[in-house]
Amino acid sequence: MADRFFPNEMLNFVLETSTSTTTTTTKDSLTNLLCVPYKTLSDTLKNSAFAIQQTVVNETWGLSGNRVQDYSLYTGALGTAYLVFKAYQFTQNKTHLQLCSHIVKACDSASTNSGRVTFIFGRAGVCALGAVLAKHAGDERLLNHYLTQFKEQIKLASDLPNEMLYGRVGFLWACAFLNKHIGKDTISATRMRAVIDEIIKAGRRLANKGRCPLMYEWHGKKYWGAAHGLAGIMHVLMDMELKPDEVEDVKGTLRYMIKNRFPCGNFPSSEGSESDRLVHWCHGATGITLTLVKASQVSVTRNFCKRLWMQGRWYGKGVSLSE
Repeated sequence: MADRFFPNEMLNFVLETSTSTTTTTTKDSLTNLLCVPYKTLSDTLKNSAFAIQQTVVNETWGLSGNRVQDYSLYTGALGTAYLVFKAYQFTQNKTHLQLCSHIVKACDSASTNSGRVTFIFGRAGVCALGAVLAKHAGDERLLNHYLTQFKEQIKLASDLPNEMLYGRVGFLWACAFLNKHIGKDTISATRMRAVIDEIIKAGRRLANKGRCPLMYEWHGKKYWGAAHGLAGIMHVLMDMELKPDEVEDVKGTLRYMIKNRFPCGNFPSSEGSESDRLVHWCHGATGITLTLVKASQVSVTRNFCKRLWMQGRWYGKGVSLSE
């Protein structure tokens, strides 16, 4: 397999003025950048981030005439709104909050009767983000509007898949987002438990006493990645209140994925696949890494994360998830 990296072509960072006495002879531009005084580096990165944010807003919202064609968080205007919301969390600038609310209002109109139910690609994301923004703005009427829409209009079809982009765990992600930012039980444990039960039941049925405790299909393939497969499903399940036997199934699924990664450290895109070419969020190590980092934050897999990475590569064989 070919090396999976791009050459570092960053220019060496040179401050116009500096109080630092640190000198370096390395040709590594990233190292040079990290050697500048912390305050200078922090301000530089912050200013660059806000400049990029403004460019995104201009090109995805301003140039469209403030009209929404794609309302989703994944590829559309709601993603721009979410970016502005993250900026607001950092700055507490009411202008960010107002802009974000304006975009979400347009997404609300565009997503009515869409039938999609997930946080990333559905109306659930619009209502969830809208409710959180209303909470920050102190607008009880708007908060109640979005929560009512979420609770009464978003229905999960019996044939809904279980994956993140379009399926049940994508809906659970929206529930978790609301409970985190508005308050516990904003979406009741009873409603979430019914969805969890369906996900666990489907995973066990397809696994059918195989080597992996849980398995899922999307469009006829048993995907492993974050968008449509095991990584995304496990990521969301780790935020849920699980029964002891369900916790063991999540543990076992993560163990199975780690044990069966490719020698290079990448992961198959689907069960049984020997093609080692996809390395991005949807399929491959990039998305699965996020799930494993999440696993390090919860009790089901407390001690394994530190053993997974060494200088950017997967490290060790048969990592124990015993705790």
